[in-house]
Amino acid sequence: MNPLPTCRPRDIDSQDRRHQWLVRSLWAQQAVGIVGGEPKCYKSFLALDVAVSVASGAPCLRRFPVENSGPVLLFAAEDALPVVKQRLLGISTAADVDFQSLDIHVITSPSLRLDLERDLDRLRKTVDVIRPVLLILDPFVRLHRIDENAAADVAPLLAALRHLQRAFGTAVLLVHHARKSGAARPGQALRGSSELHAWGDSNLYLRRTRDRLLLSVEQRAAPSISALTLELHQDGDALALRVLPDAEHSAASVPAPKLTPAQRIEQALSDGALMSRRQLRDACRIRNATLTETLSQLLAAGRVVETSAGLRLASPLPR
Repeated sequence: MNPLPTCRPRDIDSQDRRHQWLVRSLWAQQAVGIVGGEPKCYKSFLALDVAVSVASGAPCLRRFPVENSGPVLLFAAEDALPVVKQRLLGISTAADVDFQSLDIHVITSPSLRLDLERDLDRLRKTVDVIRPVLLILDPFVRLHRIDENAAADVAPLLAALRHLQRAFGTAVLLVHHARKSGAARPGQALRGSSELHAWGDSNLYLRRTRDRLLLSVEQRAAPSISALTLELHQDGDALALRVLPDAEHSAASVPAPKLTPAQRIEQALSDGALMSRRQLRDACRIRNATLTETLSQLLAAGRVVETSAGLRLASPLPR
């Protein structure tokens, strides 16, 4: 059996040392990552704004320059095709882009399952034909029938997408839901396994704080910009997200919420999911000792119930 190939650091291609952007400050070239957020935070609108920008070369959100435009491949599992068209048309109008020449290829299949080799192979062949610079899959929950909380189930799907990125040089944007959480980092609030947060090279997170919609950016290999405040703005028939003029100042003035370990556990279980102690520890980012002590208190108070299938809330959290 042959040994693994190696090289000296000085022999690595110098082009690999310079960070390159697909959309400056938002998405790295050939990056995989997540647009995440709670329901009704306009995650799909943000993903489509990135699609229009990359396909046309127009600045994303009318602010962030595109540095490598080209074809975009899009699968929107939750929206009817006429809705997707109307949203793309509105964003194109807001961005002053010719909708008719927009280089976006929408997958029209009613379903796409990344956990089925047949569907994954069809996706590979589609990427091979179109050669998109960006693949958008919206949302992750409609792309499989696995247990999102099980790292052993999630990791192979993310690895398949990473393989697509490396094999075809395409960036991959995955839209994914977050649960309500007091996590200091928005990525820690993503629903399911912590593999999802760790996977991303470029991650964009949307969350509501009071009456503001905040966009946080997280990069693996570049500094992250300050949080921005967005709004969904309508101008005639054009409906699109835009950055508020005082966004950076406003976002910086809003402190991140801090919750007790008990509140973090209850929030993690608020979507009704059953979670093991290990999954709960990873989701809440707390030590084993803190988890054990806090769970004992919640179990004794009747707030949390432990079954053979996992831990769950005894009753829904008050709204």
